[in-house]
Amino acid sequence: MAKEIFMPKLSSTMAVGTLLQWFKEEGDSVEVGEPLFEIMTDKINIEVESYEEGILLKKYFQEDDEIPVNTVIGYIGSSDESVPAESPGVSGEESKKEVTSTNENSNEPLTTSTNGEVVETSSTSLNGKVRATPAARKLARENDIILSSVSGTGPKGRIQKQDVLQALEDTRVLVTPLARKIAEENGMNLKEITGTGVHGKIEKADVIEAIEKAKKQSTSTTGKRVKLKGLRKAIAEKMLESVRTIPHVTLTSEVDMTKAIEVRKALLPVIEGQTGYRLSYTEIIMKTVAHVLGNHPKVNASLIDNEIIYNEDINIGLAVAVENGLVVPSVKQVNTRGFAELTEMSKTLGKKARESKLTPDEMQGSTFTISNLGMYAIDGFTPIINPPETAILGVGRIIEKPVVVDGQVEVRPMMVLSLSFDHRVIDGAPAAEFLTNLKASLENPFSLLV
Repeated sequence: MAKEIFMPKLSSTMAVGTLLQWFKEEGDSVEVGEPLFEIMTDKINIEVESYEEGILLKKYFQEDDEIPVNTVIGYIGSSDESVPAESPGVSGEESKKEVTSTNENSNEPLTTSTNGEVVETSSTSLNGKVRATPAARKLARENDIILSSVSGTGPKGRIQKQDVLQALEDTRVLVTPLARKIAEENGMNLKEITGTGVHGKIEKADVIEAIEKAKKQSTSTTGKRVKLKGLRKAIAEKMLESVRTIPHVTLTSEVDMTKAIEVRKALLPVIEGQTGYRLSYTEIIMKTVAHVLGNHPKVNASLIDNEIIYNEDINIGLAVAVENGLVVPSVKQVNTRGFAELTEMSKTLGKKARESKLTPDEMQGSTFTISNLGMYAIDGFTPIINPPETAILGVGRIIEKPVVVDGQVEVRPMMVLSLSFDHRVIDGAPAAEFLTNLKASLENPFSLLV
């Protein structure tokens, strides 16, 4: 049998209660102890809990309706039960029950169950001395408005709903609790946010939209926006492809450059006299890498369409920094060329790269790449492989530091080499052997002259 829901009588003087809101809709399931609706007396507002479980079958009254105590305002029962189309009025059974509130004259709010029993305190009390309509009281309570600060325009100065709305419009505080919290956490001024809710109330979505708009405006006013395009876009796509598809492993080794420095000093005037260009450590490293690659064909390989190609030619790609990017011209057949020819070729290609005058052939065909950051205060780094190549060498600066030589501490010019390799093609041991041999050759570069 469907159970009646009625307007509870909370004291001997209470004759009417105002329905503020329903917490459930018709057809919703209701559990015992769940808040079902909220009412207001002339002094307090009260959440009424359900004392039955089932389905809310009927609601006879709506918000702001003033309802005599013990009037049936709805029914709870099974979904297959029928209930009257209209309220049967005062419940004969419940009209005999009365609950007296012990804190009727206090400022503490109460909560009652639908059988009229006071069970706990809740919500916020309103000042009973202020003359206001129930709708005005409800709106003020929801938006933290002190009624005594609102001017009433109703009979005898009674505050009406429109008066509270005007106060909200003046102070811009029509906002949901969640929206207010999000705004405070993000330092947003609620007065600058337009609400899209009822009566212009600011909701969560309004605050989030304002935050996103502020971020865009901040970005547009404090930084320059440049679309990723041209060379920068091509580099981005290639680097992303490399990182996504190639399992990079990087090995590092420190090289004593004492003898390499001696070689450069000895050859510098000779090569400059022949070519007009100064021999750099880049050419010395390039020549040494080509020499060692000849004995390590696995490191001079390319991976194309799931096929490993062990290249016969040794073509070294030189990473050159240009405006807004990086290009890698290819120095062909490095193992067949002397220091003078390599110096002229690398300097010429570098100049053409910076002037954007490289031909397609000069940009293709490299089998191994060198990225030299030795001109900066960089010791070591993790270079990204230039596909379809399977390895790249990163070169750091030459810096003097104390090292142990034959049991004695000496200051030597040291340089860090970083070898990144594709672990699909090259295993750790062959890569380590290549880097070890490269270190040995750079520490004894006179062997290249033989």
